Amino acid sequence: MLIAPLFHRLIVLGSLRVVDAAGHSRTFHGRAPAPPGSPLILRFHRRRAEWALLLRPRLALGEAYMNGDITVENGDILDLIALLLNNARRAHLGPFGLLIRGLGRLARPFTQRNRGGRSRRNVAHHYDLSGDLYDLFLDADRHYSCAYFADGSETLEQAQQNKMRHIAAKLHLGGAQRVLDIGSGWGGLAAYLGTLTRGEVRGITLSVEQLAYAQRRVRENGLDGRVRFELADYREVEGLFDRVVSVGMFEHVGAPYFDTFFAKLAGLLADDGVALLHTIGRTDPPGDTNPWIRKYIFPGGYIPALSETLAAVERAGLMVTDVETLRLHYAETLKEWRRRFRAGWDRAASLYDERFCRMWDFYLAASEAAFRHDGLVVFQIQLAKSVDALPMTRDYMVDWERRRAGAPADRDADWNADRGGGRSAVA
Repeated sequence: MLIAPLFHRLIVLGSLRVVDAAGHSRTFHGRAPAPPGSPLILRFHRRRAEWALLLRPRLALGEAYMNGDITVENGDILDLIALLLNNARRAHLGPFGLLIRGLGRLARPFTQRNRGGRSRRNVAHHYDLSGDLYDLFLDADRHYSCAYFADGSETLEQAQQNKMRHIAAKLHLGGAQRVLDIGSGWGGLAAYLGTLTRGEVRGITLSVEQLAYAQRRVRENGLDGRVRFELADYREVEGLFDRVVSVGMFEHVGAPYFDTFFAKLAGLLADDGVALLHTIGRTDPPGDTNPWIRKYIFPGGYIPALSETLAAVERAGLMVTDVETLRLHYAETLKEWRRRFRAGWDRAASLYDERFCRMWDFYLAASEAAFRHDGLVVFQIQLAKSVDALPMTRDYMVDWERRRAGAPADRDADWNADRGGGRSAVA
């Protein structure tokens, strides 16, 4: 069996039965006992997929699934990816594997060249797909980032509302403040924040489709004059803002531009301002982007380590005032997205084709598995310039969030009454 050496080295936990394109079958057992029941079966339908997986496994597995060159039995692709990730974190990579990882790290400046024009093309590759596609699996507000499951029993819609409330509590809004949303997506968060301040909320995106949707949303909800959106790169924004928020955008910045991003953020933030960065992160040291994700899903993307992020924050002269790590929240979000996408598979296939559906299924499954088994989390990093920009303890976040849980849309007077109006005291 051509592929046998790879799985012999890889499988150290559980078991996997592999059937090659010629019909030969072999079961690989790890040191730890496998769970009861029939083992997961990976079936190859074309020999080209065996060669590809042997030579470039991180790219070839997704391509083989997309192309129908492999199928999974006694489970699905999520089960296979979870098994492989659990084993890959424990298996010895060998000199060749370590070399590939090292070369991937060295290639970051070339694979993450996210200057203005390229950034726009990278964003269009993913976010300018049909809105009907995103309606298949996102909530009604099209929040395309990690939801916040306060007790785990919430619907996706409720958890996304929780997320916005959680972020708003950390922004500590009040009065007529100017707010900037970097990477505003379809506008849900900016519209929500627009109900919490008498100032203007400005959202920027590089997606033409997202911009049109967000602008229409503002008009339909009577938020004209309070919330506005524009097509702009973060490097092009001018002005001074009391609050800056960015959700799910930092993953598109690229490691070579971390200093540029935080220097710009520092320049946009008022001296007594507060910023909140919500980003996928890795618990491992800095690395590289999975080549399949980079090629098919997020070109130019990179998931940062906390260490390299905070180093860039320090160089920009910003102060870290709070860091929270959301661990399994995104895994649960992705689980629900994938359930909804698979329920709408036929509609997605009519928009694109079956290969696209398998690509998207692999993307959602691999992402969920990575949050459960491969060290991915979400970091919420609160930043400020001034040591007295926020109260001395973080109780203000919890208190406001709990008061607002399950409450109707916030009103300016209510918000200002909650926080006493004006700038908070440190005593």
